[in-house]
Amino acid sequence: MMSDRSNDPTPPSDPSKPSIPISYPIQTLEDLDSRSYFSSFHYPFNRSSVPLPPDSGLAQRPRVLVCHDMQGGYVDDKWVQGGDNAGAYAIWHWYLIDVFVYFSHYLVTLPPPCWTNTAHRHGVKVLGTFITEGDQGTTICNKLLSTKESAHKYADLLAELAVALGFDGWLLNMEVNLDIGQIPNLKEFISHLTQTMHSSVPGSLVIWYDSVTVDGTISYQNQLNEQNKPFFDISDGIFANYWWEDNYPKQSAEVAGDRKFDVYMGIDVFGRGTYGGGGWNTNVALDVIIKGDVSAAIYAPGWVYETKQPPDFQTAQNRWWGLVEKSWGFDQNYPKALPFFSNFDQGHGNHISVDGAQILSIQWNNISLQNFQPFLEYANDSASKTIDVRVDFKEASYSGGGNLTFRGTLEAKATFSTRLFSGQLLMGSLPLHFIYSVKSKGSSRVGLYLEFSSEMEGKKNLFLASQGTVAFLSESSEVIVPHQLTTPEDAPGWVVQEVSIAMHGYTLTEIHVVCYIEQPGNTNATEYFAVLGHIKISTSDKNTEFPPSTSWIIDGQDVEWGGSQGSKTLSLKISWKLKDGKNPPYPRYNIYVEKLSKQSIRSPGRKVDSVGEYVGVAHVEAFYVSKLAVPSGTSGIKFIVQVCDVDGASQKLDDAPFFQLNV
Repeated sequence: MMSDRSNDPTPPSDPSKPSIPISYPIQTLEDLDSRSYFSSFHYPFNRSSVPLPPDSGLAQRPRVLVCHDMQGGYVDDKWVQGGDNAGAYAIWHWYLIDVFVYFSHYLVTLPPPCWTNTAHRHGVKVLGTFITEGDQGTTICNKLLSTKESAHKYADLLAELAVALGFDGWLLNMEVNLDIGQIPNLKEFISHLTQTMHSSVPGSLVIWYDSVTVDGTISYQNQLNEQNKPFFDISDGIFANYWWEDNYPKQSAEVAGDRKFDVYMGIDVFGRGTYGGGGWNTNVALDVIIKGDVSAAIYAPGWVYETKQPPDFQTAQNRWWGLVEKSWGFDQNYPKALPFFSNFDQGHGNHISVDGAQILSIQWNNISLQNFQPFLEYANDSASKTIDVRVDFKEASYSGGGNLTFRGTLEAKATFSTRLFSGQLLMGSLPLHFIYSVKSKGSSRVGLYLEFSSEMEGKKNLFLASQGTVAFLSESSEVIVPHQLTTPEDAPGWVVQEVSIAMHGYTLTEIHVVCYIEQPGNTNATEYFAVLGHIKISTSDKNTEFPPSTSWIIDGQDVEWGGSQGSKTLSLKISWKLKDGKNPPYPRYNIYVEKLSKQSIRSPGRKVDSVGEYVGVAHVEAFYVSKLAVPSGTSGIKFIVQVCDVDGASQKLDDAPFFQLNV
């Protein structure tokens, strides 16, 4: 039974008027029918910009579906261009997830694009929710299921929304009693939606929630059986309610036959009658499910955040997902494709950096900016570890808002190693270029330990580290000394290392970080501190080439001036596109503004003295600027759109497209 902990996400009073872009649900059948969402000012901003990787089919093994129901939905995540709560909720253990459902108690729940962007980056499918409940739900079903044609029409409208916004399907939750005469049209609705989604979005899913049975009554079966199997047969899976018993997973697998992994047994992390009691015992239910050889549906993992589990969200969240990993193991591997880039950003923080230079120093959140997360091992027994490893938001970053920090003590000639990524990257004939940034204190050093495997040649290990480390490494490892790149002047303390590796025919399976002390002078334990800022793997050692500013069409619309004479404000929508239209859109654009004074009007070939101020980030080719303060004496406002690529590279601001407005 889906719980009700909803608050109102308040859709805009007039969605057609320009305002700060937000995500919001569709609340009535009339709004769905009229397609009014597509004429909303907010619609273009809500399209996800990250497609699923090509190899993202569902694996034939037990899977993990996560159903996100947090405070009614559309909280900090509704701000499409990001918010200002550095403590906003996020999920970052995507390597343990196959399917992510965004859930709320509105008729049509459209996933905010930040979730789709991040989930897709990690190979995870994203579903919206269609729910009918209460008296209003009965009225809706009476209209929806009145004829075969109406069932098909509303299925088409849902499929159209998923295609337009770039997510991967629907969870269907009909929590109302139906007339048995409506069941044939309910089946038409489910099967037409499933088939339409499959033909429009390869790999898409429609999953049925275990509420209504074949006779039309709400009766939670808590397993797959003859009461709900007809709906399972015409969809991609069933999400079984939470009140199951020991033998239900196994019985469901028998009923499902060769589709047993399409049965998702529900676990309510808030407890509420769930097997094992949820919370810190969620793994009790997971162990029984995996033994039954079916899949799991984890409902409301935001429990960790909402109930303020000690000692803090970051630690508690890592510990809770560590239980999931212990029961289940990985569902995703990366790196799997090139280029691969991670700056360990979780999509929230206290600052943002680009190439070692800080461009923002205030609190922010934006899950779209989340990058590949390290597969850190979170053991409960942290006392046995000499080095504490964590994704950190306080230390200055090399890129984005996060780092990986290592603090503690190391004995002389000792090393400390921890898993960073667990991959499936097949090496081609071109050499691989590894680039990573490090900042450290004293003699603390960071190296990377790479594990490769080949059916013909077996296993091979490489250690990327400076000279002088050979003495205390196992003989099975070959040491490669990286080449130090020149770092920008405004990136003090950062060292960027590069190394090329040719391993044709091998698969890169593991990347570990190794902490060590360079040339230990004494035999006592030494204080250790180092930061890993980013890691990039690609087949080219050349810098990314971006189209110059002359290749772009950039425009300003919905310009609105406000405020008084002394303190004006400016709101407008900036949009841009490449003139030739050939290149696919880039994944990210940083937006800066220069406020030009009368003295700084540039003559040809002369640079402006003022420095661009960072105003935000866009993941589509548009950005809305709201109430920008314009000081008196300003003659012009120049908006610069810095193009960024998947490998973490960003265009030089002098070459970037810009839009200038006279005041």
